[in-house]
Amino acid sequence: MTTEAMAQEGKKMGGGSVVIPLLGILIWIGVVGGVGNQVTVLSDWYYGLAQPDFKPPDWAFPAGWSLIYLCTAASAVLAWQRAPSNGARGTLVMAYIFSAGANILWSYLFFTLQRPDWALAEVLVLWLSVLTLIIETARCDRIAAWWLMPHLAWVSFAALLNAGVWWLNAPFTGVAAG
Repeated sequence: MTTEAMAQEGKKMGGGSVVIPLLGILIWIGVVGGVGNQVTVLSDWYYGLAQPDFKPPDWAFPAGWSLIYLCTAASAVLAWQRAPSNGARGTLVMAYIFSAGANILWSYLFFTLQRPDWALAEVLVLWLSVLTLIIETARCDRIAAWWLMPHLAWVSFAALLNAGVWWLNAPFTGVAAG
């Protein structure tokens, strides 16, 4: 199949070739994952925290996030292809950027500043950003929106874990006082 034939087939599927959005999403995942890894340092402070009994082992978090990134990428490509207009695509991009920023901010507050109390307040913003992302994605494609449900479930579970850490360890002074 020629490049032109592949492009025409992509347009028939709704929204053009998947190459550009897929490359963009892969780059975006790399950037968000890289920044997230920089602010998510499991230090002695973290290992010294009392943890809720329902906390999974530490290895489960990268596995969970990898699954979420995969589902999010599938959702983004599908929504991009099925978006009714460039305006809808722009709204999607902004929703993804805001949600990624809220995700990075949560990690920064919790791990870098060592403020689970502030992270607990911010996790509501993160949860709402994922919900908004689902709503905006559903306007383009309902199946694409369903691909984001693991993200919402994970953030909901993370909020419970965060609340448990706060409950078991408060008050917090953060790194400035330490």
